[in-house]
Amino acid sequence: MTRRYVALRAYGCAAAGLFFMAGMAGCTADGTAKSGATSRAPASSPAPSATTATAAPSASATAPPAVSLVPELDESKQPRTAAEARDLLARIVISEDAFGPDVVRGAPFESSSGRWPVLDERCVWQTADLPPDVLATNTRYFLIPAGNGHGRVRLNATVTVHHDRGESGWETARAMEEVLRCPDQKVREGEDLKGLLGNAVYQGEQMNNWSEDAFSEMGTYVSDTDGGPHTYFWYQAQFGPVTVAITGKGAEGFKTESLTQLVVQGNSRMLAQAKQALGKAAG
Repeated sequence: MTRRYVALRAYGCAAAGLFFMAGMAGCTADGTAKSGATSRAPASSPAPSATTATAAPSASATAPPAVSLVPELDESKQPRTAAEARDLLARIVISEDAFGPDVVRGAPFESSSGRWPVLDERCVWQTADLPPDVLATNTRYFLIPAGNGHGRVRLNATVTVHHDRGESGWETARAMEEVLRCPDQKVREGEDLKGLLGNAVYQGEQMNNWSEDAFSEMGTYVSDTDGGPHTYFWYQAQFGPVTVAITGKGAEGFKTESLTQLVVQGNSRMLAQAKQALGKAAG
């Protein structure tokens, strides 16, 4: 890990110390610099769900260590080719049933194959060819139609497969850098993200015992189509060479805690499926 990564991580955590999504977090500690593009899937966002307050332990009490929910990575299961990565990705990415009966497929439903979002120097999202460190990536688009007193809610689910966990860790580091560099971002013409704050923690920090690496981002978005400003969440977690991310874009009349629950629920499902696909079997 470079000093630059450490500094970015510390700054991001300080800038968004109020963030903590129960059940997720972390950054890999063994990444080395790769030649991947400074990018990640945009229009996707996480948000921390509120944790239940607990009484502080007495001076004589010692909290028991948290049981890790992160299995040991079986490196023999890591994909070596783009075809193997696409097969793995298909076993991890979710469909609308992962969110519940109110969520339906968007149109389009999936991102274009072989393309990768890049945040340029003007803080505008562009698309480019896949960088060398990405074997495969896919984003699926979902929504909750307007009704029951709220506007249209948008959800995106992204899975990215790298060669190894070092590369996936650097994807998180770049995501941290992007939100620090560009707290205001243009997703596309007529859609903007505003006032973004980010946070990243390692496995074992802030009670994180279920992911190796994670990055959360929170702000608002404004859209010519959906109005706003509305709540914007992005949450990304890592296991081995895989990162999984969920965006949540709220709407007028839709509760923030309901959006947070959907983000956590979708991310948890994909992370569990990544662990099942790549973790060593208990013996």
